[in-house]
Amino acid sequence: MDLKSRIKGGVAALDRWARPWAERSKANARAYEFLLFGLKQAWACLFGGLMLALLVGTFLFWPKDAALARYDFLVIASVAIQAALLLLKLERWDEAAVILIFHLVGTAMEIFKTAHGSWVYPEDSVLRIGDVPLFTGFMYACVGSYIARAWRLFDFTFVKYPPFWSAHILAVLVYVNFFTHHYVTDIRLGLFVLSAVLFGRTWIVYTPDRQARRMPLLLGLMLVALFIWFAENLGAVAGAWIYPSQAGGWHMVAIEKLGAWYLLMLISFVLVSLVHRPLDACVERLREGIRAAA
Repeated sequence: MDLKSRIKGGVAALDRWARPWAERSKANARAYEFLLFGLKQAWACLFGGLMLALLVGTFLFWPKDAALARYDFLVIASVAIQAALLLLKLERWDEAAVILIFHLVGTAMEIFKTAHGSWVYPEDSVLRIGDVPLFTGFMYACVGSYIARAWRLFDFTFVKYPPFWSAHILAVLVYVNFFTHHYVTDIRLGLFVLSAVLFGRTWIVYTPDRQARRMPLLLGLMLVALFIWFAENLGAVAGAWIYPSQAGGWHMVAIEKLGAWYLLMLISFVLVSLVHRPLDACVERLREGIRAAA
């Protein structure tokens, strides 16, 4: 039995043990559903959680006179994590291909942004392109990995999802603006408005336990962006990167960065939708009813 099957077996055993308690009352059922929601979220964050642990762990314990640079170790460890996720069948190959695209997209932006002084990577390393150590692309890959895993774990469907092509046009405009705003007018506010026009009526339907729940898609993206902002602060504390405003000492990353992460979440979400096509929740319920009646 492979690891994925053992994990599923363990989850099923936990459910058999806890389900009788959960069915005793509505309060118990809600508490159990909340527990499952948290466990699924944590499992979806596997790649990102391991990367944060590496950033903090190497900051605290990496020897200053080590033959291998800290940043280079992070590159090697990131490759090993990605390979392990695939070999253990905890991530699908088609998902990894899309995540790789976001990895490359993120690395290209990192090269551009560091050249323009938006932030710096203060430590020496060998495995880098220009001023960008190669582990940084895996930080973007973590975001794509989280979305792909959460999509499967919570069985995402959608209500009033916009035309598929329109979301991709928005993603392209967002990415282009990350470069062009250094030279011409920043259209970020317009992109926020456009995202609200396209996704303002869209609901994401997710299933933590047995009952489907829903929330506005834009709210979900903002909440994930907020947690990424927290993770970014933790990475800055660990000395993985430094913003110009932190040159004299660490302080919280500006809250304005939350908007940038929201826009990057849009890019990642749209890329993952190439693999996990956004299904209409109403259509899926109709299909389930037909299958149950057959």
